[in-house]
Amino acid sequence: MDTARAKGVRRSAVHVRHALRNAVLPALTMAGLLVGGMLSGSVVVETVFSRDGVGRLIATAVSRQDLPLVQGLVLLGAAVFATVNLLVDLLYTVLDPRIGRTGGASPEAN
Repeated sequence: MDTARAKGVRRSAVHVRHALRNAVLPALTMAGLLVGGMLSGSVVVETVFSRDGVGRLIATAVSRQDLPLVQGLVLLGAAVFATVNLLVDLLYTVLDPRIGRTGGASPEAN
């Protein structure tokens, strides 16, 4: 960043091209992982505030021992979590093309 500023690049361009580009990947990772926290937190929030939703449905199904409904909702939550994390991983290659390349030495080098 210092080199770009020394070359005369505007401060906003330096922040977008150098700082934001490298900082967005960890933020995207945390956003993907927070989906699981929101799914699990919905049970508590919807029960405490008496709101109808998937979280309260899970709590009710567990208290009534409705096993097929609990299994279906857990499967739905796992599928949503896995899909969001897959999309995050696919966005990595869009945001940073270096990630899409294969690493290591080529077979001809050995």
